[in-house]
Amino acid sequence: MADLEFWFDFASPYAYLAAETIEPAAAEAGVRVIWKPFLLGPIFSEQGWTDSPFNLYPARGRYLWLDLQRETRRLGIAWRRPARFPFNSTLATKTATWIDTGFRLPAYCRAVFRAGFAERRDPATPTVIEECLRQAGLDRAPLDRALAEGGGERTRADVAAARQRDIFGAPSFVVNGELFWGNERLGAALERAWVD
Repeated sequence: MADLEFWFDFASPYAYLAAETIEPAAAEAGVRVIWKPFLLGPIFSEQGWTDSPFNLYPARGRYLWLDLQRETRRLGIAWRRPARFPFNSTLATKTATWIDTGFRLPAYCRAVFRAGFAERRDPATPTVIEECLRQAGLDRAPLDRALAEGGGERTRADVAAARQRDIFGAPSFVVNGELFWGNERLGAALERAWVD
């Protein structure tokens, strides 16, 4: 079975769409998904951005919210505009680094995305993260480790790995070193993984 790396920041609304659709599409294509949460903020900073490009460029931001309404309706995905955008995804990401990469990691990731983009809850808070862990069948040990970790060595390593793959946005899909950026490129990435 071929592998597809799914790189995302929990604060990316288009990554939310990918998280909700990737597993069935990958199963149909015979491709295994490797979930790779990471922090996009440091990469944006290197590009000279101090905020999401959807906030820095108002026309792009207006388009984002309209497009998300259309896409979530088309895909049958629950959607509520977050109270704050982008929300801080650091705690959710640090917690994810302490979860084994089996089926519980995708379940946790989907719960975090739904909290932020369907339930209008703040994934920056420990209570929300603890509930997302419970929804994935996990106790709060990954959260406790993330809180105790302080500096976030694991998340820094993941950002470095994203840089090595030339990732500059989310969601991104990597197949045998080849980058596909954007939710609309999921089909092409799956096709490439299937061919390989």
